[in-house]
Amino acid sequence: MATVFKLAKAQKDTNTDNSQDQKEKKSIKNRQRVLALASRGINHRQRHLLNDLSALLPHFKKDSKLDQKFKLGIINELAELNNCNNCIFFEVRRRQDLYLWASKTPNGPSVKFHVQNVHTMDELKMTGNCLKGSRPILSFDKTFDSEPHWALIKEVFIHIFGVPKNARRVKPFIDHVISFTISDNRIWFRNYQIAEKDPTTTIKKDSKDKDISLVEIGPRFVLNVIRIFEGSFCGATVYANPEFVTPNQVRRNIRLEKSDRYKARMLAQNERRIKIANNELPDDSQSE
Repeated sequence: MATVFKLAKAQKDTNTDNSQDQKEKKSIKNRQRVLALASRGINHRQRHLLNDLSALLPHFKKDSKLDQKFKLGIINELAELNNCNNCIFFEVRRRQDLYLWASKTPNGPSVKFHVQNVHTMDELKMTGNCLKGSRPILSFDKTFDSEPHWALIKEVFIHIFGVPKNARRVKPFIDHVISFTISDNRIWFRNYQIAEKDPTTTIKKDSKDKDISLVEIGPRFVLNVIRIFEGSFCGATVYANPEFVTPNQVRRNIRLEKSDRYKARMLAQNERRIKIANNELPDDSQSE
């Protein structure tokens, strides 16, 4: 009898353990929180872009501007203090070049982008609109699955821009789509509202299809990949874009082209002066 009681007790303990494991599996939640901050020297358009992203994504936590005299590794400590496991950091250089860091804190990886063609929601004046605090649908181009570095960037974007179901200030609605498209070796960011074309028309109860269209809301910008690091804001380089040209080099090339055109114009003018001086005709009085 004692052995029977022991077996029954052991089976009961295993059942309770299995039930606890199932409860733990059910209670697993997506706890993605993102720290959003910028460096000092940011202009009004770049600041409005950060405000637009924080307004669209309710799981963002904004922090004060970071002084550039500090090293970027301090951002990991700020993320830990704010109980965040993701971070986006807008870094400004020369008060005109904008760089975006997307990182999984504190262990990485992290991606550095050059932000181009920035247009905020106030500038665009789009007709689309979405509920503040609603969850977005993330749409990725099929090119993200073609190469490993694009797949890694896609995973980082899913963690950063994917709003958890139980996030703070989140609304139980999905009414906009965030699109990431790869073109010309760059990532194009777009935000669209999910709208019915004619909501007044009656739809049959049996039919589940609705006439849905996408209306752009904004903001919009383009991300050019510079480098992927193994750690958070540091570490070994996992991928480096060989086609990336720094903005300083682009401006230098433009200045060199202008100087070459100026030099060619000056040489042409000097040659014309010399030609006119050599081809002067004698006066009629001297010829007589």
